[in-house]
Amino acid sequence: MDYIPRTLETHIKLMASKFPVITLTGPRQSGKSTLVRHAFPEKPYISCEDPDMRLFASQDPRGFLKTYPNAIIDEAQKVPEIFSYIQTKVDLDDSPGQYILTGSHDFLLLEKVSQSLAGRTAVLRLLPFSFQEIHNVCNFKTPEEYLFNGFYPRVYKMNIMPYDFYPSYIQTYIERDVRLIKNISNLSQFQLLLKMCAGRTGQMLNLSSLGNECGISSTTAKAWIAILEASYIIFLLKPHHANFNKRLVKMPKLYFYDTGLAAFLLGINSVEQIQTHYNKGGLFESFIISDLIKTMFNAGQENRCYFWRDKNGNEIDCLVENGDQLMPLEIKSGKTVTNDYFKGVDYYRKVAGAKASYPFIIYGGDNEQMRSNGHVLSWRDMDKIPL
Repeated sequence: MDYIPRTLETHIKLMASKFPVITLTGPRQSGKSTLVRHAFPEKPYISCEDPDMRLFASQDPRGFLKTYPNAIIDEAQKVPEIFSYIQTKVDLDDSPGQYILTGSHDFLLLEKVSQSLAGRTAVLRLLPFSFQEIHNVCNFKTPEEYLFNGFYPRVYKMNIMPYDFYPSYIQTYIERDVRLIKNISNLSQFQLLLKMCAGRTGQMLNLSSLGNECGISSTTAKAWIAILEASYIIFLLKPHHANFNKRLVKMPKLYFYDTGLAAFLLGINSVEQIQTHYNKGGLFESFIISDLIKTMFNAGQENRCYFWRDKNGNEIDCLVENGDQLMPLEIKSGKTVTNDYFKGVDYYRKVAGAKASYPFIIYGGDNEQMRSNGHVLSWRDMDKIPL
């Protein structure tokens, strides 16, 4: 399969015309190297995975930057010494687009960036394919096929079945990335936590319960969840703060950025298994909400997605902050629109009043409906949601 255009390419080129350094982060194998090499073909590409290049950059950073005054430096966090030298160089000459830095570890890379390059770099995030990027190049007809396969580029580029791709992905992630971020002595417990998280996709994150099931303390569970967040495996959807005089839940909800990875961890081996799986709804929510976040990241924006739930169980699956307005989204994996789909948004509009904008219902069917109390959209038409 040829190069599949990435939406972020437009924004990364724009930022490279304004900042001397661009920092691109995101999960392992999300396509960062492919994107920057395609967007900046004139720049030499240096990978710090290469032992010789890593040695050159760490032992003689001045000579390295003199040799490569304008370059892509991949996995830059592997040579932390280089950041302060880049800072010195761009302080003397702040012409835009000198260096494109990439890295798979948000925590490690951004720690170095914030120390040395604050104000000198634009920080962008690349997640695996969005639905809009991939739907024209694959022949999937149902949402379940997307949930099963996920969105990692290699699955599509090499036509790999998910049950062949994800075991090696998890092994590489745990053996290499997790050890780099934190020295975890019991990796099998960490892998168990990862599987337990998959079972909780779309649910409230209860650290005590999660820790008990994995045989670890809630403090350890919290630290390990932070690792999964920093490496873009999961994201925590925070409850929105506006209470409208109602007591709200304070725990976040847990989602996976990639449904294929979550499905594999759940032991799902076929599209058919998803149809009847107990957590099909949670996987479908992950698909929709992560796609909204990808759209925001691809435009260089921060995540503006939340959820809302009061103590009586009234809930909105996703609230998007648009200025001073809050856009309620209900997400239903079913293929037939029923009146139940509108209960949440009807209640929310009553308590939120003028704060709430016109609601959207995104469901697993194919038809679009403009109703007085909500715009019903097929999962295929997510790009019609105004972000």
